[in-house]
Amino acid sequence: MGEQGRLTTHVLDTAAGRPAAGMEIALYRLEGESRTLVKTVRTNADGRCDAPLLEGTAFAPGEYELVFAVGKYLRAKGAALPSPAFLDRVPIRFGMAERAHYHVPLLVSPYGYSTYRGS
Repeated sequence: MGEQGRLTTHVLDTAAGRPAAGMEIALYRLEGESRTLVKTVRTNADGRCDAPLLEGTAFAPGEYELVFAVGKYLRAKGAALPSPAFLDRVPIRFGMAERAHYHVPLLVSPYGYSTYRGS
């Protein structure tokens, strides 16, 4: 039996040096110029989602976008952000070409972020 495929994420607040607990994340499927909301989740105390964003029959190769509500999270943690904030919603667009484990983490601070394909 082949790999079923799974998509996971986690968020690290690099300014505070800890997991970004309570951050809202929206997952969209992209098809051409259209974008369809698949689900919204919130990170747990470890900065992770309680379950994979996609797995099993819900997993399908294609193009996706994760949108992280960074500004809302930082304000809730007491960060004094200007209006508008330098980073408010951070989108990460990526493709999944095969049924495999895709892990898309976000490392974020009020003025920068990075991501990579994790394991």
